[in-house]
Amino acid sequence: MDATDALNEIAFWLERESAPSFKVQAFRKAAAVIAGLSRDELAERIGNGRLKRTKGIGERTFEVIREAVEGGVPNYLAGLRERGTRPLAEGGAEISAALRGDLHSHSEWSDGGSPIEVMVAAARLLGREYLALTDHSPGLTIANGLSTERLRNQLDVVAAVNDGSDGFRLLTGIEVDILEDGGLDQAPEVLEGLDIVVASVHSKLRSDRGTMTRRMLGAIANPQTNVLGHCTGRLVQGSRGTRPESEFDAARVFAACAENDVAVEINSRLERQDPPDRLIRLALDAGCLFSIDSDAHAPGQLDYLQYGAERAERNGVPAERIITTWPLDRLLEWAGKGTTAAAGG
Repeated sequence: MDATDALNEIAFWLERESAPSFKVQAFRKAAAVIAGLSRDELAERIGNGRLKRTKGIGERTFEVIREAVEGGVPNYLAGLRERGTRPLAEGGAEISAALRGDLHSHSEWSDGGSPIEVMVAAARLLGREYLALTDHSPGLTIANGLSTERLRNQLDVVAAVNDGSDGFRLLTGIEVDILEDGGLDQAPEVLEGLDIVVASVHSKLRSDRGTMTRRMLGAIANPQTNVLGHCTGRLVQGSRGTRPESEFDAARVFAACAENDVAVEINSRLERQDPPDRLIRLALDAGCLFSIDSDAHAPGQLDYLQYGAERAERNGVPAERIITTWPLDRLLEWAGKGTTAAAGG
């Protein structure tokens, strides 16, 4: 087995299990250290002790490399693969199996931790048919949001990923911040050229109910908005602590989503679990579509869709109302991109 692939796959499975980031990064850094070295070069460095003395290579990563170079699947990876056969969530298996893609993910271009190509490799490993790359918009400086120029440069990278693709499609996209006046934090002509636009509130989350409602309604009415991301902004656990739900008129917001054909995101991150169950049911009754998304900031987190699928099933959301179960052509037609976008044009 290729040693670099083994290290990266270990990091993937650890991310999937929500392991501490320092543990994950130890394997990703070791993979970066040996990237480009041939099996023979690694064998020589193992034999003369040089690899063990290399900065960024620890005891566990050294053993993984050694076992890979010797021709087998490293024991540590084999154990993680075995654990990986167990579902993350107790329910939602039927909806999880129906999911074809994911419309919310981040790369190292904004506040994600991995290159675009690594995120794509993980999506393929999980059997996804499509993944939207939705790095943050420029106003969210804390998350290294993409300026118009950087976003346009990213589109070239996406095109290269899709060049000669084997059926998988990386969709162009953005998680655009909803501004205080309800506008979207990116030039309209840029948004128009993207496959998927996820609109989310990230600032002044404690605004009063009327202000927040008007803000969200403005974004939902924008014809470029496809998905309303993590609508309450709450945090229920995790390293960032907890945060209460934003206050807004959920009935009006979900009615607007249904009227404007904007999907309500079921954010699968354990720290968000957004919307809360009662709001999922309210959106369902309002006639909304849903998008089960990972909001992944690392490759292994792409499998968090299982958590979203479990919540959708528990709240009675039928698979046909979940746009991420749809084939790519149907999804792009719904998003207003049609057959031209589906062909990569």
